[in-house]
Amino acid sequence: MSYRKTLKLVCGLVGGSAALVFAAAAADSRGLFGDLRGGEAGRWSRLSALRAAQPAWTPANHTPSPTGHSWDFNWDKRDPSSLTNGKKKESSTEDPSSEQDNGKPKATRNILLIRHSQYNLSGLSDKERILTPLGREQAELTGSRLAALGIKYDVLIHSSMSRATETANIISKHLEGVEVDLVSCDLLREGAPIEPVPPVTHWKPDAVQYHEDGARIEAAFRRYIHRADTKQKEDSYEIIVCHANVIRYFVCRALQFPPEGWLRMGLNNGSITWLTIRPSGRVALRTLGDSGFMPPDKLTRT
Repeated sequence: MSYRKTLKLVCGLVGGSAALVFAAAAADSRGLFGDLRGGEAGRWSRLSALRAAQPAWTPANHTPSPTGHSWDFNWDKRDPSSLTNGKKKESSTEDPSSEQDNGKPKATRNILLIRHSQYNLSGLSDKERILTPLGREQAELTGSRLAALGIKYDVLIHSSMSRATETANIISKHLEGVEVDLVSCDLLREGAPIEPVPPVTHWKPDAVQYHEDGARIEAAFRRYIHRADTKQKEDSYEIIVCHANVIRYFVCRALQFPPEGWLRMGLNNGSITWLTIRPSGRVALRTLGDSGFMPPDKLTRT
């Protein structure tokens, strides 16, 4: 069999595997396949050798196996079934299941996490790290987008850092028709939530920073990311303006992904990440870093 025919045969069988192509060609040139019963026998001996070298294809070995643990419905420690103390009721006429149903959340929380706009990277202090002209324009675009959604927002919480505060103030101007409280929070300040995996070479905080920032950002997660309180009757829409590291960590924790994978995601300035938390404790990521409402020349990731 010629080299060209051998090449075509191998490519058809193994999808163009370069290693097997060259191995087959080399073997053919040395006469290792043999030719016991003419051309046909030689061809089938070649097929046998190639099949032996190629692992058998089955759906099982091409389907990723499930990893990690099953979904923890009590991830926020607010699952009604976990809050019962097991004490017997004084009245035998009371229906325990009815009481438990009354203690279940009824509303859905929608949390829109906004990354601050572009800011002055050369600033030496937080007060100097204010928004650039482009950053202010980005905040205007984000505010317009949030207003265009036609949603009644309940609260606008923001990091106490200058760039997040300024972004929140610009956004709030677009929501003037609705009474939205502005709340500043130190827990939402930027930081190093947990050592990323895989590591990066250009950014390596020390262990103390991970220890301090990680505890603070985790405290922010527990304060803001959870299912609705049982007293909440209607679905809520809350805006949180903060930082990329905080948002990425929140997303990993809320979806019960490995939190050390937070740095594998990228977020544009002024982008919108939308988490929905159902009364059952189920969490859905509706958007991650949505910035499609901005013109391409306005997109940055600083």
